[in-house]
Amino acid sequence: MQTCVIFNPAARGNKARHFRRHLDEIAARCALKATSAPGDARRLAAKAVADGFDLIVAAGGDGTVNETLNGIGDVPGGFARARLGILPLGTINVFARELKIPLKIPQAWQVLVKNHELRVDLPWAEYSVAGLRKKHYFVQLAGGGLDARAIELVSWSLKKRFGPLAYVLAGLRALGEPKPRITAQAGDRTVAGELVLIGNGRRYGGTFAVFPEAELTNGRLEVCGIPRMDWKTLFRCAPGLLLAGRLPERAVERFSSNRFTLTSPTPAAFELDGEWIGQLPVEFGVEPQALRVAVP
Repeated sequence: MQTCVIFNPAARGNKARHFRRHLDEIAARCALKATSAPGDARRLAAKAVADGFDLIVAAGGDGTVNETLNGIGDVPGGFARARLGILPLGTINVFARELKIPLKIPQAWQVLVKNHELRVDLPWAEYSVAGLRKKHYFVQLAGGGLDARAIELVSWSLKKRFGPLAYVLAGLRALGEPKPRITAQAGDRTVAGELVLIGNGRRYGGTFAVFPEAELTNGRLEVCGIPRMDWKTLFRCAPGLLLAGRLPERAVERFSSNRFTLTSPTPAAFELDGEWIGQLPVEFGVEPQALRVAVP
């Protein structure tokens, strides 16, 4: 097994420091590729696949995982040629938690060494930028409206100071802004709201099981809409999220599908795997069990 580990040498925080302590051990068993700018992980992942590496490891957070995933996808047949590995160094690490990958580096490295593979569904989003059609893969979650705006408001200094709480603070700020209305539609099924969330796995935000019916291998995505996002809804949903990690079902609308669209009559953003991507409209779909992932 030829392994390439992609990491950010300038990453800060305790997890990054712990990772650097294990660099010598890791470097003895694989190729290390350092990023220097946004987008580098995608470029390095594509080159690693082209060079014949069959395990491409994202050492970072959910954003690094997403870049690495799309780099693999940039190579024809990339997902058949290489599998994705994860060393979780980020703030939340939602996909790693979904797969039950240990959050400590030595244990996560042992997962990669043992070389056990799981095939999971590979979701994608297609959208237009300046008249050009783009396709972007993701692994865990997506959203339109309020959460995309909150992600746009989160700064690195805020994440460093408050960790996962930074997203909560940004969400509270976004809550006070005008919010577009988003519609998710699959045939005659629709969900509309000021926040529409999409799940491949069960988790959103690390600990919250927002999509209790989701499975990584069933060929479908779960769609969850909250009709109105205001303080009343927040107080209504907070007890269930904090105590049980779930949204109260009376406050949401749901459907599941392998293909659907998100639209809005006013400008509205969307995110994939916790990264701001672009503006609606966007079409979502899924390739069943097309992604190979190293898991415990």
